[in-house]
Amino acid sequence: MPILIVPVLIVLAVVALIPISIVQRYRMGTSRQRARGWLAAINIVGLALSAGMFLVSAAFSNIWVAHAFASTAAGLGTGMMLGILGLELTRWERGPGTLHYTPNRWLVLAITVVITARLIYGFWRAWHTWHVGVEDGSSFFAAAGVPGSMAAGAVVLGYYLAYWIGVRSRIRKLR
Repeated sequence: MPILIVPVLIVLAVVALIPISIVQRYRMGTSRQRARGWLAAINIVGLALSAGMFLVSAAFSNIWVAHAFASTAAGLGTGMMLGILGLELTRWERGPGTLHYTPNRWLVLAITVVITARLIYGFWRAWHTWHVGVEDGSSFFAAAGVPGSMAAGAVVLGYYLAYWIGVRSRIRKLR
């Protein structure tokens, strides 16, 4: 019995830290930062790999969860369009040999609120589906809203992938 308390405490600690991490993500996402080429390149490679693996995972998930791949691809495309919009709304400051940028607060807030709302809705929907059950014969995961959650995650990946590609191209133009 005492051994089971440790995993429960770890899960509770992680859940308790989610609001703090969301606030910190917003604060970092809206702060003035220096554009660094190496950091942009690392972010582009990491995000491209993540997006690729996410699409492959969505394709496999589509076997069991209807519309998982389509939702993920649509979310990725939407995120990339938001990333391009974010680049246009970003305040750019050029100095002697440097480039600083400040992302648009309202766009970062909107993306943070949408993702947070989707996480909360996903937890509620999974809890509700678990207790009520699935009446129409579809899978629990489809009924719990997995395609929507995957789309929300893809929006974030697409946004940051397009944003960092834009930051990298602005750094190259500076040289």
